[in-house]
Amino acid sequence: MVDRILVINPNSSRSCTQGIDVALAGFRAPGLPRIEVTQLESGPPAIVTWRDWFGVAEPLCQLVEREEAAAYVIACVSDPGVDAIRTITRPPVFGPLRSAVAAALARADRFGIIAFGDLSLPRQRRSLQAMGVESRLLGHIPLNLPMEVLTDPAAPRAALVAAGRRIAEMGAEAVILGCAGMAFHRAAVEQACGIPVIEPCQAAVALALQAVVAARPAQSEARARAQAQAAE
Repeated sequence: MVDRILVINPNSSRSCTQGIDVALAGFRAPGLPRIEVTQLESGPPAIVTWRDWFGVAEPLCQLVEREEAAAYVIACVSDPGVDAIRTITRPPVFGPLRSAVAAALARADRFGIIAFGDLSLPRQRRSLQAMGVESRLLGHIPLNLPMEVLTDPAAPRAALVAAGRRIAEMGAEAVILGCAGMAFHRAAVEQACGIPVIEPCQAAVALALQAVVAARPAQSEARARAQAQAAE
């Protein structure tokens, strides 16, 4: 198996893809699986509506069938296509929202989410309900900014900081950035609001690294057994 983690942005925004790639730079190190970031060229500019969410599932499945990897991350914080992809591939598939919630609850009792827009809220709440953690959500604030504004290194900073502070004032103990396009701003929001800020693609890749690295001894043992059996 190819020793790589493939991170797929299901929208066609190059600035969003670049932001994800930059956010994952610190997860690349000698001896670890390589991390590659790509995007769904046929995807919408952003995953905004339910139609966008459902519409990318089959193209994502086709991309995964073409691209072998040890693990996959679908880099959108409403986890589109994750369940469908899990039916057509054996390697683990991670959704950033579920991964970020797990990371937040490992550090805090209650969390808030800065969402991409109003239309993101129902999709994210549905995932929280499925995980049984909706009662742990304090503050779900949409920014309603275009993707190309959100991915700018400076333009959305004030809005993100204000939203993070509001969530902290509500009593949340961690903040989840609810769109992969916000990756540039994690450190600044954390410094401003004084509580942990979780970048979902980082959370998903951390889990993917764990899964791939943990599988290595088992793979080595399986190869050794196969070689021993062949020598008999």
